[in-house]
Amino acid sequence: MPTSSLTLPVRRLTRADLPAALDLAADRSWAREAHKWRLLLSAGTGYGIDAPADDPVGGLIGAFVLTPYPGYRCVSMVLVARRHERRGLGERLMRHAIAESGDAVVFLSATDNGRPLYEKLGFTAVGAVTTLQGPFTGADPGQGDTFQDDGHGRDGVRVRPATAADMPGLLALDRPVFGTDRTELLARLPSFADRLAVAQAPDGQLTGYAASWPNVTTTVIGPVVAQDLRTARALISHLGAAATLPLRYDVDDRHPELAGWLRSRGLSGDFRCTLMVRGATDLPGDISRRFAPYSVALG
Repeated sequence: MPTSSLTLPVRRLTRADLPAALDLAADRSWAREAHKWRLLLSAGTGYGIDAPADDPVGGLIGAFVLTPYPGYRCVSMVLVARRHERRGLGERLMRHAIAESGDAVVFLSATDNGRPLYEKLGFTAVGAVTTLQGPFTGADPGQGDTFQDDGHGRDGVRVRPATAADMPGLLALDRPVFGTDRTELLARLPSFADRLAVAQAPDGQLTGYAASWPNVTTTVIGPVVAQDLRTARALISHLGAAATLPLRYDVDDRHPELAGWLRSRGLSGDFRCTLMVRGATDLPGDISRRFAPYSVALG
């Protein structure tokens, strides 16, 4: 008799499990996002279920990642091998994630396929993001949001590459915008990202920051934190001008003007994820200044 996947133990993953995690993602027609998985397995904790001995394929048959923030946990990369789907394995993985989260508020980005399960487990929808992709055609000089390569922009705005000296200011800027402390994750940003830029006021105060990082066939822009839309566009223009691959940008529904601006500059798409929370009425922080997540897997 075949072994039931519901009786198999859930174990913690290590970075040595990266090849198996990528195989599981590919089994679900997800991209083999090795760069992102390395970050997730370092900054968070991966959990997985190994295939039973009588499984002809082997490897992982289920997985998820739990990323901790003070008072919050983010669940991502929830995967079940196709040959084991519709047997309750996804629910088992999510119940394990909830149990591991303790009293913390849990949040995630749900596809349409996953949303019914998350609703069953007590998650509620609080928003949505749309993934836009394409070659970035640049900013329109007539709109006042083109920025010189030397970092000096119009209207007193300056965008430049970040340095190590910027990290304390970047963290101070980020904390009220994200809603909780993500120092550990942001400290990994300089090595994870291809480029990290900051916007700076004439008095030297940081007014925003953004990063771009490689992900298989695209350059992802995120996170983006800025004091206003114009500063966010400046940061995006700065990073987009340097990208050698098409851009990917995950834009929140609560920033329709930014979405329109991105579409007018070459990006398109309609793939959506629902933002869901369990244990609170909404995500923390200030959405008016949070223009892009680190990634949809991290918030």
